[in-house]
Amino acid sequence: MSDDGSDMQILDSHQHFWRIDAPGHQWPDTDWPTLYRDFLPADLRDAAAPLPLAGTILVQSQPDDRDTDWMLDLAAKDPMILGVVGWVGLDRADAPDRIGALAARNKMVGLRPMLQGIDDPDWILSDAVAPALQAMVNHRLRLDALIEPRHLPIIARLADRWPTLPIVIDHGAKPDAAHGAIDPWRDDLAALADWPHIWCKLSGLRTQQAPDQSADALAPYVRHILTSFGDRTMWGSDWPVLLHAGDSYADGVRDTLRLCGPLSIEERARLFRGAAHAFYGLTEKMA
Repeated sequence: MSDDGSDMQILDSHQHFWRIDAPGHQWPDTDWPTLYRDFLPADLRDAAAPLPLAGTILVQSQPDDRDTDWMLDLAAKDPMILGVVGWVGLDRADAPDRIGALAARNKMVGLRPMLQGIDDPDWILSDAVAPALQAMVNHRLRLDALIEPRHLPIIARLADRWPTLPIVIDHGAKPDAAHGAIDPWRDDLAALADWPHIWCKLSGLRTQQAPDQSADALAPYVRHILTSFGDRTMWGSDWPVLLHAGDSYADGVRDTLRLCGPLSIEERARLFRGAAHAFYGLTEKMA
């Protein structure tokens, strides 16, 4: 097996596109100079070459309905995009209707409320959000949880309340790798693995580090995510955000392979393709 991923098919479970001048665009702004430009499908193809990119899950970056509609329009024209994780204001009265309309569109696989930016950490458990979550269950959509370590006990309560809502933890819940902090993140994350409908993305960890840190310092976090979630762990590039850490797309693949340690052919295939395919139900949505 190669050390750079060139011998395996990759289904990227987490990447973004955006247009700086698009209606509703909020982030990145000029404080993020590396990211402050348009990123579109042709850019990703160039960035991932010559790796064997079999497809991607396109994840929202703007809390705006127009962004979700645009992503779905992109996906309808581009076979590289296998699924779209969009955004809906889940506490709006019209959220169930909006969710139903989105679910009817080809390649719509999930929603991501941007929980890390909501002041109330219990918001996702509120009565106002419950009808939207029920609509997600009814339409077989998945929930991407963009959270920080403080949210992990809340996600445990969410999982208890909604046992048929598939949930994936984005970016390993963003542990404070810049300061080498691992507790209580370690126990709280491991506890979530007890629920079979909770999965985890091995993604976005490099941008949790300080600028001068090596990717090798992420080894304890990577090992813990893999040990906790096993075959419910999926790799995601978090491209183009990983460019902020000074990494290329190929760096992200190569570092992950090194930090994971020895993996069988089957384990690599599950991490880099099979887990995302299974979680997002792509056999149902790819046509």
